Amino acid sequence: MEALAVRLSGLDPYVDGALRVVAFYDTLMRRRVDLPALARASAGLAECVAGIRLHGTGRAIRVRPDGREASAPPSPASTSAPVTLDEEGIGTVWLERPGPPLPLDDVLLDRLAIAVAAAVERYGPAHTTMADPALVELAISSDSDDAARARALRLLGFGLGRPVRVVATRSRLPLDRVGALVCPGGPVKAAPLADVGVILAAAVDPERFPAGVRAGIGAAGSPDRSWRQARTALRFTTARRPVVHHDGLGALALLSEVPRDAVRDNADVAAVARLAGHPENLETLDAYCATGSLRRAADLLHLHHSSVSRRLDQIAKTLGFDLTEPAGLVRATLALAAWRLLDG
Repeated sequence: MEALAVRLSGLDPYVDGALRVVAFYDTLMRRRVDLPALARASAGLAECVAGIRLHGTGRAIRVRPDGREASAPPSPASTSAPVTLDEEGIGTVWLERPGPPLPLDDVLLDRLAIAVAAAVERYGPAHTTMADPALVELAISSDSDDAARARALRLLGFGLGRPVRVVATRSRLPLDRVGALVCPGGPVKAAPLADVGVILAAAVDPERFPAGVRAGIGAAGSPDRSWRQARTALRFTTARRPVVHHDGLGALALLSEVPRDAVRDNADVAAVARLAGHPENLETLDAYCATGSLRRAADLLHLHHSSVSRRLDQIAKTLGFDLTEPAGLVRATLALAAWRLLDG
């Protein structure tokens, strides 16, 4: 092979230069250099500003030929090339050469793009919150095999053996903002999947979720199991309890496994559904089930206890059992939780 390269270089100076560029980047890849080092080396080789941008981060690395960061506003790219990994575009590399491109610029950028893709696969993406939804789905899907899931987690920035907790959210706030708030000190990635936002994090602080966000939190461990738990916990969230940890559900989590038709046909659940036409009664039942006390429910609702008592009497008639008895409180709590699961 080397003999063929020597013969080709002797026939065509362009081939000689191209082979030198290829060898240059092969050396860099063997040395396992990172993205800033690749940008510096490329700028020095091209003798002009070289740039690298990954779609997942949005941040550009621009370096001058002297190896320093290019602080001046970027010039139009004289030549650019896409960075692909597993047939997916993950970024762009370019040169900002004043004047027309040189003959070997395309070869240089082609090899730089290959080296960037190798570095991303090796080191994972730069620290950023938003991630490729397809990569997140691969990490949390129960259909993924262990090797594919491990590779997806590595590309997302989670090292081998590192705990990963999955959060399912519904929020009008940007996912990256929510993710950065609840996991400020560790790796965190977020992506939308259908109508649910997904956050992957090494650790989650439930107290840091902003107002207006509903979130279900799965246990740390296997991401696919944590995702199932997070979706279940999200179904139990309410306006009064917007963040639910799956571990805190206990036996209530079993309700999510009951067939919907069986839940719908239950007499207690049907009675709660009738209460839904009177929001004030439903709110009163919720407060009473949450506190287990008429007076504490009255405090929570900012009402006089006599008003709450009258409401509970009316609710008990609709439900068909005494709410003041321990068994009645348990029935009402289960029926209310089951009805919410049906209601979505």
